[in-house]
Amino acid sequence: MKKSNIDEINRNLYDIKNKDEYEYKIKKGITPEIVEEISNQKNDPDWMREFRLKALKVYNELELPTWGPDISELNMDEIATYVRPKTNLNNSWDDVPDDIKSTFDKLGIPEAEKKSLAGVGAQYDSEVVYHSMKEELINQGVIYTDMETAVREYPDLVKEHFMKCVPIHDHKFVALHGAVWSGGSFVYVPKGVNVEIPLQSYFRLNSPESGQFEHTLIIVDEGAKLHFIEGCSAPKYNKINLHAGCVELFVKDNAYLRYSTIENWSKNMLNLNTKKAIVGKNAQVDWVSGSFGSKVSMLYPMSILNGENAKTEYTGISFAGKGQNLDNGFKAIHNAPNTSSIVNAKSISKNGGICTYRSLIRINENAKNSKCSVSCESLMLDDISRSDTIPVNDIRTDEVEFSHEAKIGKISDKTIFYLMSRGLSEEDAKAMIVRGFAYPISKELPVEYAVEMNNLINLELEGAIG
Repeated sequence: MKKSNIDEINRNLYDIKNKDEYEYKIKKGITPEIVEEISNQKNDPDWMREFRLKALKVYNELELPTWGPDISELNMDEIATYVRPKTNLNNSWDDVPDDIKSTFDKLGIPEAEKKSLAGVGAQYDSEVVYHSMKEELINQGVIYTDMETAVREYPDLVKEHFMKCVPIHDHKFVALHGAVWSGGSFVYVPKGVNVEIPLQSYFRLNSPESGQFEHTLIIVDEGAKLHFIEGCSAPKYNKINLHAGCVELFVKDNAYLRYSTIENWSKNMLNLNTKKAIVGKNAQVDWVSGSFGSKVSMLYPMSILNGENAKTEYTGISFAGKGQNLDNGFKAIHNAPNTSSIVNAKSISKNGGICTYRSLIRINENAKNSKCSVSCESLMLDDISRSDTIPVNDIRTDEVEFSHEAKIGKISDKTIFYLMSRGLSEEDAKAMIVRGFAYPISKELPVEYAVEMNNLINLELEGAIG
């Protein structure tokens, strides 16, 4: 039976936690010795070891951001940057240890794979524990594997692209990621190949007082197509955890990529993630994003439109409850003529939660005849919550079409009254308004993930309205 009522949803599904057992957990902190030890544990080639140490040097040189949410309670001396679970990489769920397998079973990953996915990667703490892909994609030359395997088996492809889209000098937590990254996914879609069924990676952080630093590198070659889905969650602890992953997307000429994410980190997580795409001529990248977890989030996916007629679209929603400060948004850089970007961002805040939409749209001098449309809407469910929009629009040529629209408001008492006059309770009326507000986002997701997003909205609404 489908769960549709708010009080039928139980958050315990996402807060399940296994005993903190592991094969190896590095000591807390961030030092050259720790980075060297991670490199030893990963059996890195020399170039990667040198890259990590260079990134650590940059990390130590850069300052913490002076804008955005307060992240002063992050103490890297209390974070373990590498945790290896008690299993190797497996290509059969039967070989995954029972406690880890049970976690992913409860989250619905194996079932989703059977029904609707062409390939799945599952990461637990710092390592990918399961990976598979359908035979027909292998025969088409598609590569979908974990990053460590890619570094060993496809060194030329990795070296050409690794942290070239997101350079280590971008900000302090990108540099940290470059020093201690582990796990993640590597995808290469050959020229002209259309991957008709999505690929998915799921990231689960179980160990307390630790960080997850997975690296996702996707290359969609000329004329190819792909839909990639990323999910993540973690149980709640009373100590800070850190997520500082990195996503690099290379969308070559005439290619298409849709990148969908449902983030459901626990509310002791600092989510300081970085995602960027470089988009070629006549190519397109679409982002679909749902942000529901974490104590603090600072996440601003970026599309760099380098090719003529390149396109990007961002569709995202954030939902902040008590004790949450979600600072999310989008960046688009127009570097060529006839490029276009569409931004549709929504946020919901309740019980004193804070949502901030922060964006940058830059249309450079040579990007003549480009188009951009930005819409950001915020809905507050009470008098103690907060919502802000901080857009930056940097237009450097007159030959463009540009529009920006922002709306911030509370649930309309008139609308609630109207729905109640049609027989709905006040609680159901408010819930209907919230779901309708979120619908433009959920309709962009595959059915299974739209259901998950709606369930997460139900979870957030529980006890907050009525």
